[in-house]
Amino acid sequence: MTLTTESSTAPRATVEKPRQRPVRMVRWFIIVGILLALLVTVFVGFNYIRANAIKNFFATMKPPPSNVTVAVAKSEVIPNLLSAVGDLAAVHQVNVTSDVNGRITDIMFTAGATVKAGTPLVQLFDGPDQGDLASFKAQATVAQLNLDRAKQLAARQFGPQATVDTAQAAFDQAQAGISKTEATISQKLVRAAFDGDLGVRRVEVGQYLTAGTQIVTLTDLSAVYANFTVTEKDSGTLKVGQTVRITVDAYPGRKFEGKLTTIEPQIAADTRNIRVQATIQNPEKILKPGMFATTTVVLPDKPAVITVPETAVDYTLYGDSVYLITEKKTDDGKTDLTAVRTFVKTGDRIDGRAVIERGIKVGDRVVAVGQLKLQSGVPVVISADPGPQIPAKAPLN
Repeated sequence: MTLTTESSTAPRATVEKPRQRPVRMVRWFIIVGILLALLVTVFVGFNYIRANAIKNFFATMKPPPSNVTVAVAKSEVIPNLLSAVGDLAAVHQVNVTSDVNGRITDIMFTAGATVKAGTPLVQLFDGPDQGDLASFKAQATVAQLNLDRAKQLAARQFGPQATVDTAQAAFDQAQAGISKTEATISQKLVRAAFDGDLGVRRVEVGQYLTAGTQIVTLTDLSAVYANFTVTEKDSGTLKVGQTVRITVDAYPGRKFEGKLTTIEPQIAADTRNIRVQATIQNPEKILKPGMFATTTVVLPDKPAVITVPETAVDYTLYGDSVYLITEKKTDDGKTDLTAVRTFVKTGDRIDGRAVIERGIKVGDRVVAVGQLKLQSGVPVVISADPGPQIPAKAPLN
């Protein structure tokens, strides 16, 4: 008997265990994580400490005092002036012309010369008129003889009174002819109407001159008119006799003085301005008619006002301001000076000084030079340098 032994050939079920990381690798990750956390903590802490240090530094840091020049606000009476623009006109100025037509036979003046009133300038051809004058004079002589004879006969009762009247009429007619012809002859001799300076000659000898044609200009430059306008509001301050000063572009920095002579009695309805005229003496004859002029009327003085140098005022779109010097006592007994921006209301500006209507008082110290580098509240040190000087004459350029 044969025993067969069955061998089990079925495969065994095997259970695989999960693979575990090595202990060293886990430990390395932990160390790296701790190091990164420490690094982030150190970085954040450093930035926090640095920011606080910078904040504390700027909070406790004081900028060095700025060196400035100071001026004191004064109370003074400033000139009360009314400015306007206008032009110059001659007191006497004409275009010399002829009253009648005629041919020029002689020119008796030099262009640009100074002439007296009545000086002959141009002679027109007057030959026929001279002949008529001689004829009328002859007629007058005969008429005079006839009149004398008729009077003698009438006195002796040898002639009628009608003969005397006829002779008298003939004599008067001859005299009238003489006067008319002499007037015509005088019209053909053009003379200067007044003392003055001649301009450029506009005619030539032999030219046929029609009545009204300009021969030359004649201008009296001994005095000129300054014509300008002022507003209706300012017209009440004007009076005849007030001093008027003018300046012209031809002579910068020089002032010419005269008197207010005429105030127009009517105000223009379209502009509400009033026309004013001043007379300026011109002995040097340097002021010319037609020049553009800046006029200033000297009005009665106003009450005293507060003024500071014009350089002390900062003009901006937000308003005018000055830097006011304030004093503050420190704990150690010292006095610190601080510049504080103070807004003010300004008025007129005259001769380098500005009028302050509101914002500061007399005796206050303001920064006159150096305010461009200032901010409100910064410490300052007063410079020993003098303040800005007002020029005696305006700069030419």
